[in-house]
Amino acid sequence: MSEIMIGIGPLSAAEVVAVARDGARVRLTEEAVDAIAETRSVIAGLAEDPVPHYGVSTGFGALATRHIPVESRAQLQRSLIRSHAAGTGPEVEAEVVRALMLLRLSTLATGRTGVRPATAQAYAALLNAQITPVVREYGSLGCSGDLAPLAHCALAIMGEGEVRVAGGEIVDAATTLSEHGIVPVELVEKEGLALINGTDGMLGMLIMGLADLRRLSITADITAAMSVEGLLGSDAVFAADLQALRPQPGQAASAANLRALLAGSPIRESHRDPAACTRVQDAYSLRCSPQVAGAVRDTIEHAAAVAGRELAAAVDNPVVTPDGRVESNGNFHGAPIAYVLDFLAIAVADLASISERRTDRFLDRARNNGLPPFLADDPGVDSGLMIAQYGQAGIVAELKRLAVPASVDSIPSSAMQEDHVSMGWSAARKLRRAIDGLTRVLAIELLTAARGIELRAPLRPGPATAAVIAALREGVPGPGPDRFLSPEIERAVAFVGSGDAVRAAEAVTGPLA
Repeated sequence: MSEIMIGIGPLSAAEVVAVARDGARVRLTEEAVDAIAETRSVIAGLAEDPVPHYGVSTGFGALATRHIPVESRAQLQRSLIRSHAAGTGPEVEAEVVRALMLLRLSTLATGRTGVRPATAQAYAALLNAQITPVVREYGSLGCSGDLAPLAHCALAIMGEGEVRVAGGEIVDAATTLSEHGIVPVELVEKEGLALINGTDGMLGMLIMGLADLRRLSITADITAAMSVEGLLGSDAVFAADLQALRPQPGQAASAANLRALLAGSPIRESHRDPAACTRVQDAYSLRCSPQVAGAVRDTIEHAAAVAGRELAAAVDNPVVTPDGRVESNGNFHGAPIAYVLDFLAIAVADLASISERRTDRFLDRARNNGLPPFLADDPGVDSGLMIAQYGQAGIVAELKRLAVPASVDSIPSSAMQEDHVSMGWSAARKLRRAIDGLTRVLAIELLTAARGIELRAPLRPGPATAAVIAALREGVPGPGPDRFLSPEIERAVAFVGSGDAVRAAEAVTGPLA
C-alpha cells in the first residue's frame, strides 16, 4: 500500500482519494514537523501574555469576551471539543471521515495553526491504524469550519468517544488507542480550536465527488452512444467541425468520445443512406448529448479549480502568519466550496435527466424505431423494462430537489456572532446522494440500451459498445421473458459505479476524456 507524505505544501486530489478510499498510509515530513514546532513556540509565548488572545486565553464564538485564567486553559480546550462533538443523525461514511482527518492534518502540517507536533502525529496514527471516529450527519453549518464533524475526530485523539476499527466494529476510543500504542492527546492552548476550524469535510466530499463525476461523465457518453446506436440515431452531428463552431472544451471532449464509441458500427451503417432513413434530425436527448455532458465537464473543471486552491489553503482562526503574527480571519467560511458543490448538483440533475429521456424513447413503440414496446419479450404478457424507467423517473425527480442550493440558506448561530454561514457541509452531503442517483440512472440507461441494441440482431453494434455489452453480460443476462429485475439493476449499478463500463469501452477506444 502506498504512503502519502504530508508536507507544508498542498496534497493532490489523487492523494486525498488514495487515503480516504484506498487506505493509503500517511507520514509527516521532517520539514512539516519543524514548521509545526516553530509556530507552536509562537502560541506558547502568547499563553503567558496577560493580554487576551482568541483561542488561547479566551472563550469561543459569542463567548470570546471571557478571559480564561491560566489554570483553566487546558480545560477550555477539552470542553471545546466535548461540547462541539454534538453531531446527530446517521453515521457518516468512513471515506468522508478519513478525508476529513487527512485534510485537517494537511493544514496542521503547514505550520500555520500553532499545534504541537505530537498532536498532528496523532492524526497520522489514527489514519494508519484504520481507526475511524464516528461522525454524525448533522452538526456542521459550513462556517467556523465543519465544527461538529471535526470535533468528533478531535475527541478520538483525546481517547474519548466512539470509533470504528478496521473490522468495522464500533468501540470506545480509549481502548482502541491503547491497543495500538497511541497515547491520547492532552490538548493545550489553541489546539482544540485548531482541530475544528476548517472546511475539511466539505472539501473532502468535493474532491471525492469530482473523482466520481469524471468517471460518470465518461459513462454518460458511453450510454448516450449506445442509445444513439440502439435507437438508429445519427452520429453525423458529432462531427468535429460542427462541434468546433461552438468552442466549449467539455462539449468537444464529449463529442470526440461519441465518435470513438460509435466508430465501425454496423447498426449505424445500416441506415446511413438517406434513402433508407427518412428522419432529418434526432431528438434533443440524442443530438444534444455532447452539449449537456460537455457542460457537465466544464462545471467539473471549474469546481476542481476551486478545490485545488482550497487544498493549498491553511484554514484556521486565529492563524499564525509566516511573519509570526497571530491574526483572526474569516477563511473558515465555506462559501467558495459550497457554491461549486451546489453547481455540481445542478449539473448532475441535468445529466441524469437527459439520460432518462433516452431510456424512455427506447420503451415507447411510437419513438423507438421498430423495437417492441418496453423491449418486452412478449408485450402484454411481459412488461419488459417498463418499471425500470419508473425507477429512473423517481430518481431524476429526487435529483431535481437535491439541485436546490444549500448555500443560499444561511441560518445565524452562536447568539448572532456567526450570523452568516455557508451550509457547505449540507451541500456536500446532498451532492453525494445526487452522485449515487446519477450512477443508478446511467446504469438503467445502459441496461436498456444494451437490450435495445441486442434486439436489433442480426445487426451488430460497433466494437466499443459491443465490448461494454459483453462485459455487462458477465453479470446480467440479455433479453428474454420477464424475470426478477431488481438484482439485475443493482448489478448494472455496480458495473457503472466500479468503472467497469468505462474500462470495457476504453479497451477498444483507448482513453476517453
